[in-house]
Amino acid sequence: MKTFLPKVNLDQRKWHVIDADGAVLGRLAAQVADVLRGKNKPVYTPHLDAGDFVVVINAEKVRVTGKKEMDKKFMTYSGWKGGEKYTTVAQVRADQSERLIEHAVKGMVPKNRLGAQLLTKLKVFKGPKHDHAAQTPAVLSVAK
Repeated sequence: MKTFLPKVNLDQRKWHVIDADGAVLGRLAAQVADVLRGKNKPVYTPHLDAGDFVVVINAEKVRVTGKKEMDKKFMTYSGWKGGEKYTTVAQVRADQSERLIEHAVKGMVPKNRLGAQLLTKLKVFKGPKHDHAAQTPAVLSVAK
């Protein structure tokens, strides 16, 4: 008996919209990563991209638990001596709140070409408006 491999039909990809208002960052990112990979579908295959598109709105209103708002640090490195920069969650939220969700989801997808392909299907927006109304995304509820 041969192993069943599903045909990934790109026309059947759905669009989902998630409101991040009051949602905990890690739980939101885990649910988004599952939908991007297609783990919520019966045709899930680990090495194929069978997932759907996800639009996250209200990214600046996502919640972090504990003291992470001031204690958690993000490090960037320019490549030069002394080129390390550390920013807190509060600073990232003020400047580019979309990066919080993108960074959390990036850590939950595979670290290879498949993961890079999955992240192209993630669209994150600061406010309640998004550019993908023409795709008629279905509302996906998230645990708050």
